[in-house]
Amino acid sequence: MNFLDLAPLAVVLPIFGAGAAFLVRRRIKLQRLITIGILCVTLLLEAGMLAAVWGGESYAVHIGGWQSPWGISLMVDGFSAFMLLISTLVSLAVLFYATSQGLADGDEPGPVSVFHPAYLILLAGVSNAFLAADLFNLYVGFEILLTASYVLLTLGATAERIRAGTTYVVVSVVSSVIFLMGIAMTYAATGTVNMADLAVKLPQLDQGPQLILHVLLLIAFGIKAAVFPLSLWLPDSYPTAPAPVTAVFAGLLTKVGVYAIVRTETLLFPGGAVNAGLLVVAALTMVIGILGAIAQTDFKRMLSFTLTSHIGYLIFGVAVGGELAIAATIYYVGHHIIVQTSLFMVAGLIERRAGSANVTRLGSLAKLSPALSLLFFIPAINLGGIPPFSGFLGKFGLLHAAAQDADALTWVVIAAGLLTSLLTLLAIIRVWARMFWRRAADAEIPNPDLVDEAAKVADQTAAGGAQAPHLGLKLARELESEALPWGMRYATGSLVVAGIALTVFAGPIFEFCQRVAAQLIAHEPYINAILSY
Repeated sequence: MNFLDLAPLAVVLPIFGAGAAFLVRRRIKLQRLITIGILCVTLLLEAGMLAAVWGGESYAVHIGGWQSPWGISLMVDGFSAFMLLISTLVSLAVLFYATSQGLADGDEPGPVSVFHPAYLILLAGVSNAFLAADLFNLYVGFEILLTASYVLLTLGATAERIRAGTTYVVVSVVSSVIFLMGIAMTYAATGTVNMADLAVKLPQLDQGPQLILHVLLLIAFGIKAAVFPLSLWLPDSYPTAPAPVTAVFAGLLTKVGVYAIVRTETLLFPGGAVNAGLLVVAALTMVIGILGAIAQTDFKRMLSFTLTSHIGYLIFGVAVGGELAIAATIYYVGHHIIVQTSLFMVAGLIERRAGSANVTRLGSLAKLSPALSLLFFIPAINLGGIPPFSGFLGKFGLLHAAAQDADALTWVVIAAGLLTSLLTLLAIIRVWARMFWRRAADAEIPNPDLVDEAAKVADQTAAGGAQAPHLGLKLARELESEALPWGMRYATGSLVVAGIALTVFAGPIFEFCQRVAAQLIAHEPYINAILSY
């Protein structure tokens, strides 16, 4: 079987699954089976696609047999296959997390019946964007995921979620209008929107029109990716959504924008005409984002700011260019999707366990929830860039690539990257010290339930004599299992393990990323795969 010929199924399967899930909207168990089954089949398909292009191949699928550049083409290369696999893996873990939460809480028929179809449509839009070989199909992918993400963001229809959803939609529509203007002007200037054809024709334009098209597309993708100063919408939108929705948004939505930036910068605008501007944007995104994170008392808002901040590293890699920098950027994208999603899932567990994600109200979680503490600690230090985790390896690759031939501006951005890494670690340490390590009774606004539970564990420990540690831990585990469904914990743990796997298998994964980077920079494999049909 040639998995590459089946690439359209990565989009088609979720769409048909969404239709089937909506038809059985009153049968929640069947909806779950359909959604999980579709994602499992899609994951296997994408694993086969990634294996087929692991050695550096590029493969184009021409829908309906139409000749390029007039027909719709889908591109499967190392970059798109890698992003597809990571996104579906993360989506499947979040789906198990949401399913376990629903089973534990008892489902509300209305929101749940919409959740599964919207979730699959979201994944279809993401997959379409990763596979798109022309700008208009990329635009369609953005619009599909925008529609689904608005539905997911406003589940429950609370005033806060509707307000956040409205902001999100307004910003996204502005981005879409700018993108559509860019597509229209590109077609007017070149007569095509096929990206392989554009890679041939754009260099023939004068510098002025090229620069206008370049900047328009960068602004559109920059809003999607949440780079500064186009990122102010994100911290107010993500924390209001349900925990599973926030987790999948954090992992995927901004990375679609980053993917589009990497793809267009390497294929359509390889000359580096705006690299200085990208370096400035990268530095501001990193530093301002992490300063915003340090100022937060709500854990989910803090994670939203760190999400924005670390997008700056990805823009930095694109601006530096070169094989090593692009390879490190691709590796860091995979790391960031997995680690950021797992931390938002942990935030949902904390909120469920303690009734709040506000650090001023929490304490004693290390004593009350040992498993939760571990689930937080590993991805947190990974995000902070502690060796030897993937966060450190990705940042080291980016900074090493930048330092090889750095000018004064690049050294400033390198310093900003190092400062951001240190401040990220500071933010993580503050959360650990206040939410997990200090006593619940010492919180600025003590949570009575946590104080009582901590006192019970302490009393059990004091009364246990020689068995004190064992009895105290046993009681803590009992309290934890009552509050946190096993499925939510295991789903989160699976992504924590995936983050560790990025470290354990960093050698072969980074070699693969280098092959992908060489493909992206060479252009010919992409152009030949599309236009030689």
